[in-house]
Amino acid sequence: MKKSKFKSYILWFNEIGIDDIELVGGKNASLGEMHNNLKRKKIQVPPGFAITVYAYKHILEKSGGFNSLREVLSQLNHKDTNSLAFIGEKAREIILNCEIPSDLQNEIVDAYHNLSSQYKLKNIDVAIRSSATSEDLPTASFAGQQETYLNISGEKEVIAACKQCFASLFTNRAIAYRCEQKIDHLSSYLSIGVQKMIRSDLASAGVIFTLDTESGFQNVVYVTGSYGLGESIVQGTVNPDEFYVFKPTLKQGYKPIINKIIGEKAVKIVYLKNITKTIDTPLEDRKKFCINDEEVLQLAKWAIDIEDHYSKKNKKWTPMDIEWAKDGETNQLYIVQARPETVQSQKNQNIINEYILTQKSSIITTGKSVGNKIATGVARVINNIKEMDQFKHGEILVTDKTDPDWMPIMRIASAIVTNRGGRTSHAAIVSRELGLSCVVGTTNATSLIKNGEPITVDCSGGEVGVIYNGLLEFKINTIDVQKIPSPKTKIMLNVSYPDEAFALSLLPSDGVGLAREEFIINECIRIHPMALIKFEEVKDLQIIEQINLLTFGYSDKSQFFVDKLAMGVATIAAAFHPRDVILRFSDFKTNEYINLIGGKYFEPKEENPMIGWRGASRYYKDGYKEGFALECKAIKKVREEFGLKNLKVMIPMCRTPKEGEKVIQAMKKNGLVKGKNDLEVYVMCEIPSNVILVDQFCDIFDGFSIGSNDLTQMILGVDRDNELIADIYDERSDAVKRMIEHVIRIAKAKNRKIGICGDAPSTYPEFAKFLVDCGIDSISLSADALIKTRIIIANHEAKG
Repeated sequence: MKKSKFKSYILWFNEIGIDDIELVGGKNASLGEMHNNLKRKKIQVPPGFAITVYAYKHILEKSGGFNSLREVLSQLNHKDTNSLAFIGEKAREIILNCEIPSDLQNEIVDAYHNLSSQYKLKNIDVAIRSSATSEDLPTASFAGQQETYLNISGEKEVIAACKQCFASLFTNRAIAYRCEQKIDHLSSYLSIGVQKMIRSDLASAGVIFTLDTESGFQNVVYVTGSYGLGESIVQGTVNPDEFYVFKPTLKQGYKPIINKIIGEKAVKIVYLKNITKTIDTPLEDRKKFCINDEEVLQLAKWAIDIEDHYSKKNKKWTPMDIEWAKDGETNQLYIVQARPETVQSQKNQNIINEYILTQKSSIITTGKSVGNKIATGVARVINNIKEMDQFKHGEILVTDKTDPDWMPIMRIASAIVTNRGGRTSHAAIVSRELGLSCVVGTTNATSLIKNGEPITVDCSGGEVGVIYNGLLEFKINTIDVQKIPSPKTKIMLNVSYPDEAFALSLLPSDGVGLAREEFIINECIRIHPMALIKFEEVKDLQIIEQINLLTFGYSDKSQFFVDKLAMGVATIAAAFHPRDVILRFSDFKTNEYINLIGGKYFEPKEENPMIGWRGASRYYKDGYKEGFALECKAIKKVREEFGLKNLKVMIPMCRTPKEGEKVIQAMKKNGLVKGKNDLEVYVMCEIPSNVILVDQFCDIFDGFSIGSNDLTQMILGVDRDNELIADIYDERSDAVKRMIEHVIRIAKAKNRKIGICGDAPSTYPEFAKFLVDCGIDSISLSADALIKTRIIIANHEAKG
C-alpha cells in the first residue's frame, strides 16, 4: 500500500511545490515549485529528490534523539559563545550517533540509483543540500545556516553525507539564528535535497537578486558571478563580477545590461572527489568576465520569470534571491536555488531615512558599501573565528571575511568591515538582515584598522563605503514620501553620479533635469576620448600603461569610452524610467579636459577657459568632433540597445543659433536624429545671447534649461571663482531676474519647454517662488534641497 505524501521518506521534485515547506523545507519546496511550474519558460533546474522531514523525525523518534536534544538544549545560553559552541557540539553528536533505520536507508539508496539511471550512470555525482522548515521564508532567509556537501558519489558516501546534513540543523550558527528569530529548536525540522551536481567548478556560479540590494530599487536584476563553486561568493571569498539588467526594457526585447563591473575574482573553489579546495584564479581569467552578455541576459530573464511566478502565487510583489551555476562540461546554465528576498521587501518604501555625516576626518580605507547607514564604535579586529570570545557587544567587527559560523558575534556588532567579498557575500547579506552598516571588499581593513581604535563606518555616500578615523557625528532625516505635496510645477533632480541614482529615484521627483556627463567621464572612464581615438599619438610610457590597464580586453579602445559612458548614463535613465532624464553633453573646460589621462596631448592652453573652447563649439570642430561622435554613440546605445527612450539630451554653452544648427547636424551624422524615436534636444540658457535670441533658439531646440550659475556670471561680468568680487555675484540681481523672466515668457509663447537646473532655487526659496510666478515648467534641484523646496513651491502655488 502506497504511503501518503506526508508519510513518505522520499519525494521527487515533480511531486512537491512551495506549499510543501513543512514537509520538505523551504529550499526543496522552491526547487519543486520551479521544476513543476517553470519548465515552459525553459528554466533549467537540476533534477533530484527530497528526503522529507518525516525521515528526520523517524530517525530521532526511533532512537530517542528528541528527548536527548531537549535535555541538552535546556542548558543553552545563546548569548555566551562558549555555551553555544559546547551545546551545538553536543546536539550534533546526538544526531550523528543515531542510526538511520534500514527501511529509510534502503529508500535513499534506491532513489539515488534511480537518479543515476536517468543519466545512464552507475553512481552519479550529487549535491546533498540541507532544507530546513524554518529557512528560505519571506521574513527569514536562514542563508547558509546548515551544511551542503558537494560532489558526493556512491551509496555509502550519500548515506554518510545525509547523516552529516541532518546533524547540521544544530550548527552553532543555526542555533543562534533560531534564537534570534524566536523559532523553537525542536519544532524546526530538516529535509535534504539530493540533486544532480552541476560542474560549476569547471565554469562559474553566482547569485541573483531581482532588485537592487542596497536601495531596494525594483526595476533591476542584479547578477553576480565568479569562477568555480558559488560558495566563494556567498562566503565572501571573492569580489565577484557584477551586472545590472533593466527589467522593463528587457521584457520588451532590448538588451539592457546597464552596468557591468569586473570583479577581482582572485580565487575560486573547486572540488576533488568530495572535498572542496580554494585555488588561485589564473591572472588572465581575473581580467575578464566569468560569463558573457548573452548568459547575463538569459539569467536575468529567468530571474524575472521566477519573480513573476512567485509574485502571482503570493498575490503581491515577491523579489527573489536566486543561486545559479554554469556547468563547465555542457556549458549549460542552471538555477539551483530560489528564495524570497527578506530585507528590502520587508521595508516600507514610502519611508526614507537619510543618513548625513556632519563631520569629516582622515580616511583609513574604503570598500563597497552595503546599505546607506552610518555607524560609530570601537574596532575589534578578529583574524580567526577562534578569537570570537574577544568580541564585545556594540563593537565594529573587522575581519577578512565572514561565513555563517560568525553569526553569534555579527548579531551583536554595530557595523562590519571585511577585506574580501562583494554585495552578495555572507557579510553583506547578514548585515542587511540585521540592519547594520557594512563595508566589504576593502582588501586591507585588517592591516590598516587598529584593535580598539574608534572609527566611523559611512555607507551613506553611494557605492563607496568609507571608514574614517574617530567617532564622527551624523544626523538622520526621516522622510515619509506620501506626505510630501505634489506641486503643479515639475520638481526634478540634478544627478551627478550613477551610483546615487537608484536611491535618489525613490525621492518624490518628476525626473532628472540635469545629468552631467563630465562626472561619469571623470569617475568611470578617466581617459580623454581623443587619447583613445588617437592612441598612437600618446608618447608617455606611464600614460600608455595606464590606458592599457583601464581598457584591458578592448581591441578598439574608443569602444571602452562608448560602453562606460553608456552604462553610466543608462543607470541614471533606468533609475528614473519612465520619467524624463535630461543629459547634458560634456561641458569640460580645456583646463579640466587636460587633467584626464592623455589630455595634455589634445588640449590647447587658454588664458580664459571659462569663455573659451567649451560646450557646443567643441562638438563640430577639428580637435574634438571625433570625441563628440563617441558621446553620440553612447547615447544611441542607451536609447536603442537598452531601450531607454526617456533619455533626452542637452547642449551646453551654445553661443549662436548657427552653432546650434551645426551641433544638430553633427548629432545627425552620428546617428542621433532630433525627433526620431521621440528624441528631444534641449539647450542650456546660460549666456546673454541665449536670452536675447531666444526666439531663434526656439526654432532649433525643443526646450531650454536655465543655468543660473553661468548666466549670472555672464550678465554681471563677474568671475564667480574670484573672491575679490564674489560679493557682487548674486542670482537674485534684478538684471538676472529680468533676463530669466524674459526667456521664460518667450519660450512659453513659442510652445517650448523651459526649466532651470542652476543652484539658485536650491539656495534661495524666494527665487524658487519667483520662477513659479514666471510660469516656469520645471525646477531641477540638488537632492538635499528637493523636499523643502517641493513643499515651499506647493504652498506658494496653493496661495495663488
